[in-house]
Amino acid sequence: MPVLTSPDGTRIGYERSGEGPALVLIDGAMCHRAAGPMRPLAALLASSFTVYAYDRRGRGESTDTPPHDPEREVEDLRAVIAEAGGEAGVYGISSGAALALRAAATGPGITRLALYEPPFIEGPGNAEYTANLGRAVAEGRRGDAVALFMRHVGMPDQMIDGMRGQPMWAGLEAIAPTLVYDDALLAGGRVPHDLASAVSVPTLVLSGGDSPAGLQAAAKATAQAVPGAQHRTLDGQTHDVQPDALAPALRAFFGG
Repeated sequence: MPVLTSPDGTRIGYERSGEGPALVLIDGAMCHRAAGPMRPLAALLASSFTVYAYDRRGRGESTDTPPHDPEREVEDLRAVIAEAGGEAGVYGISSGAALALRAAATGPGITRLALYEPPFIEGPGNAEYTANLGRAVAEGRRGDAVALFMRHVGMPDQMIDGMRGQPMWAGLEAIAPTLVYDDALLAGGRVPHDLASAVSVPTLVLSGGDSPAGLQAAAKATAQAVPGAQHRTLDGQTHDVQPDALAPALRAFFGG
């Protein structure tokens, strides 16, 4: 697969498919091209767009360069957009939506922006989660970091314990440090009104009709914070949105 180099020397693995206007897809937490929703989604969009899917730093075929800062991930995204010709539509899901929002607010290159359920959910446990997650990663307890994240997003302990015994757990541990990156992008769960108000491109914020109420409220609050943004609910969908339900909405918004 092709690789590009971000300004700080990090190598970013990506793939390109299809033909048409450039569209970049950004994964959320614990996902990358080989383990996540973007390849199936790219396959559905490739008839209308030149689709760029990439591994965020520290995941999949991408390397990493410490120390982490959210702006380094913005630079990675801008490097992908530059590879796409300097301008592109951008779609991000979950923490990837938070990254896309930050990039659209702080520089050029993004022509249209679509976000699926950016998880800006404030809660009394967020500060404790941030501290415990950072400690687990710093101490090399990657499995504990993954378990903390899963518990934080509502997964029952019994299910987490069962997953820890499965072969796929090693793959999750491999990218556990990136959970700190996702948490930094979410900044404690508050909608970043300073960033959102600076977005000047057409924006669509999506949520699933069967998603938890907190995620639906976060999507609506994000749309309200971005000038002129639209909000749309995809009936029957959850945070694990199905590509065949999402693709038509993205195709209509991005003009494919």
